[in-house]
Amino acid sequence: MHSVPRLGSGIPLVARTGEMRQLRAAFARSRRGEAAAVLLAGDAGVGKTRVLTELGSYAAGQGALVLTGRCLDVREGGLPYLPFAEALTPLAGATERAVADAVRARPALGRLLPQVDGLPPGAQAATDHQPVSAADQENLRRVRTEQDLGQLQLFDAVLGVLTEIAEHKPVVLLLEDLHWADGSSRNLLSFLLSRLRTQKLLVLASYRGDEVHRRHPLRAVLAELVRLAGVQRIDLPPLAEEDARALVEALVEGPADPELVATVVRRSEGNPFFAEELLASGSSHDDLPSGLAEVLLARLERLSQDTRRVLRVASAANGSVSHAVLTEVAGLGELELDEAVREAVQHHVLVVDNGFYAFRHALQREAVYGDLLPGERSRMHGVYAARLLAQPEGGRRGRDARLAYHSLQCNDLPTALAASKRAADEAEELGAPGAALRHTEQALRIWDAVPAEQRPAGVDELQLLHHASYFAGTSGEPERAIAYARSAVQAIDDSTGVDRAVRSWRRLAEALTSLESTFDESPDAIGRAWDLLTDAESDATRAWVLATRAQIMRGLDRAEDALWSARTAVVHARTAGAAGAEASALVTIGTLADAAGNAAEARERLREAQRKAREAGALNVELRALYFLALSHHDQAEIGPAVELYRRGIERAEESGLTWSFFGLELRARHLLLRYVSGDWPSEDVTGRSRRGVSHVVTARLAAVWAHIVVARGRFAEAERLLEELHPSWRSDIDIPLAGGAAAIELAYWQGDHAGAIRHAQESIGWLEEFESYQLGGLRLAALGTSAAAALAASARLRGEEEAAATAVAEGEAMVEHARMCAEHGRPRSGTLGHEGRAWLARVEAAASGLRGPADATRWAEAVRAFDYGAVYEQAIARRHHAEALLATGDEPDVEAAAGELCEAHAVAEKLGAQPLRDAVREVAARARIELPGAAPARDALSPLTEREQAVLQQVALGRTNRQVGAELYISEKTVSVHLSRAMAKLGASRRAEAVAIAYDRGLLTRA
Repeated sequence: MHSVPRLGSGIPLVARTGEMRQLRAAFARSRRGEAAAVLLAGDAGVGKTRVLTELGSYAAGQGALVLTGRCLDVREGGLPYLPFAEALTPLAGATERAVADAVRARPALGRLLPQVDGLPPGAQAATDHQPVSAADQENLRRVRTEQDLGQLQLFDAVLGVLTEIAEHKPVVLLLEDLHWADGSSRNLLSFLLSRLRTQKLLVLASYRGDEVHRRHPLRAVLAELVRLAGVQRIDLPPLAEEDARALVEALVEGPADPELVATVVRRSEGNPFFAEELLASGSSHDDLPSGLAEVLLARLERLSQDTRRVLRVASAANGSVSHAVLTEVAGLGELELDEAVREAVQHHVLVVDNGFYAFRHALQREAVYGDLLPGERSRMHGVYAARLLAQPEGGRRGRDARLAYHSLQCNDLPTALAASKRAADEAEELGAPGAALRHTEQALRIWDAVPAEQRPAGVDELQLLHHASYFAGTSGEPERAIAYARSAVQAIDDSTGVDRAVRSWRRLAEALTSLESTFDESPDAIGRAWDLLTDAESDATRAWVLATRAQIMRGLDRAEDALWSARTAVVHARTAGAAGAEASALVTIGTLADAAGNAAEARERLREAQRKAREAGALNVELRALYFLALSHHDQAEIGPAVELYRRGIERAEESGLTWSFFGLELRARHLLLRYVSGDWPSEDVTGRSRRGVSHVVTARLAAVWAHIVVARGRFAEAERLLEELHPSWRSDIDIPLAGGAAAIELAYWQGDHAGAIRHAQESIGWLEEFESYQLGGLRLAALGTSAAAALAASARLRGEEEAAATAVAEGEAMVEHARMCAEHGRPRSGTLGHEGRAWLARVEAAASGLRGPADATRWAEAVRAFDYGAVYEQAIARRHHAEALLATGDEPDVEAAAGELCEAHAVAEKLGAQPLRDAVREVAARARIELPGAAPARDALSPLTEREQAVLQQVALGRTNRQVGAELYISEKTVSVHLSRAMAKLGASRRAEAVAIAYDRGLLTRA
């Protein structure tokens, strides 16, 4: 079930920051007495009305009178002055004396406002066409003179009333859809704008730029208006892709389906109205909503019959089309075709692009194409296919892809099958596995429908299935890669050669390793491939099977078996000259050396593997080598080299079309994680969650890391939506519950829901245990959960809820024990924890020290030092806790040391935009009366209380005892008593409760 979209007016304005800045600047100038006008141009549905409405609301909030009028699409005769009559109508019922007097002082306004008592009606005089006798020339001249005089009086009256009202308050006149304005309205607008001087008046008028063709009557008026000094033109373009994605996500109620979001963003091409209509259809498929189709087709009804025929022909091309093709397919003469195309271009339906014609908007093409009759559609596709068949193979790029499309649409399946296979081969060579997958799938769909004798030579279904699995795996769809690989091994029969059968089983084994949920099946698959090999064979196939087996054995922690397979693979690969297989085996040898603590040897093998893989063109192996080389530095906390190697791997993946392959994804995920750790946070989402054709499981891997940054920046609503989207993918990859679970704990913690943070920690640890007991990743989850338990226990004790405090302590101690078991049993083969593991273990112990009372400052100091390996944000959090511990130590806290820690943490939070941490640091500083650079605590200048007295009274208002207040504010119980006595004296109160009541009455305290 798809989410239900909301109307765009019900959400905040998305993007348009630059345009709104210009409009507000124009309004500001008009408020200063510099009258201005803005002509806002944009396509239908691009958001002109929303922008004008937003500016109108802003201006009204600044005390301006906002008047709005709209033109209507009335083609026969028109409605003179309609937008001005609608805009000025509110003046007729105005109760303000100045406005009412300004209207009544101008009788000519009766032509627009006949409802105003005392104004002469003028409906007939306001029409454009008077019924006069053609024979009576003198009478005609007299009538025209009266009309001209009446029009001038009306124009002066409109200008005068706006000018007079603007003497008392700014006036904003909003006129929408000028492309439908009648001649009289256009003349009145020109009159007004040519007389803008020092009035506090802003005129905003919108029109559809795609409607104003060369012969449109508004075109000449616009050309004159933009020359006026006070007139500015602003073009409202379609939304950029990121802004369009933000709009679609905002329109959807509840979690947004990434596939639906990606489809709507792609098809709407940045047009907000189109996006809303596509969402309203509730489908991610390519069918066009009937309402939207009608709107799009209505624009074309006014075009000539020949032009509409040309558009139908162009719609069947499914892309750009040349003039020569239009000539052949449309069946029009040269002159007729020229005029038809010219009209389509002038009306902004077609555009000229590098000598070819294309629809200005893809949805317009879809609407026209959907309106074709079946026979008409088939004939057109047949002509296009015939033209492409006449071209030589291997000619213009994309020829086979177009041929496959047109042949399929005209039901020439043999041609479509052969063309699809060639198109897939071309896409693979161009580094476009996603396109190669689509062409291969198309070939598979029609395979059985094509007679055996008409199928292309050298191709069979097993080969297509094998290729489909590979292309799916390298384009970010591991589930489909597994499904195609399973189908391939099921298609093996007695006629299948051993070599091909082995490759199919190995392909299945590789596909199964891409998901945590299917990895356990990979040993059986590679075992089947191994069983098919004879002892006497020593070729490239054998080398690849051994290399893949080594990779799988390593993943199962069967190091000896993995090493034997890898070394044997190297021997066979060198004998057969299979450099790619050799490189793959060398990667496994390198990773095994790294796990054993031999970093130098590991990196040497990995660099050798990378070089050999690149020379052999084994792109996936090259990315795997780069990934593990970067990971070797990452594990040693060598953040600079690791970031650089991850970046190089990402660039290599992008240039080879493997961005969404397994290791292309891992490179991006680890790179993003290191950017988070080192404090180099991206400014916008880099996960590609809304990318079409990429599996949710794949994008979830990146999104789980991105969630850390979203939470840390305090974007809680966005984080909640993101984490909800991630939860269904937890079983797919262990890193998703690890990262997503940690983000959920921190989200609850920063929101003050410490009990919720504990629940998230327990749930996440439970999920990890399903994968493997006592994983090192549990250290972080336990540390975050223990901090939440310590906070919950402290607040419970402060409220005197000893039972709740005991429960929180027990939950925290259980997580501490789990963390210690993770550190003991989850150590790498080298036997020592890395920098990251040691840091999180130190944080667990520091948080544990605060479960039953004030935390141990020494423990938190150790945590601060442990995160000094480059974990900028986590170290800042540890500094904040260290400062709290220092301030809570006895009657003489180390305020100077605490201030240093808080200043360091605050600087990091400010730099990163980590709002929750920044606020927490400021709160601690305020309680301890420590001033932070740029964030000195402010106090109401009218308050008789000092900051400390106000803070004490605020705690007393919460029902706390002097002892509890002292613990909260890091001062002694005696000092609390002194501050409280002084506050009572200043407020004239004799009791604590009376002082609190007076403070509330005077607004000196805030109610919780």
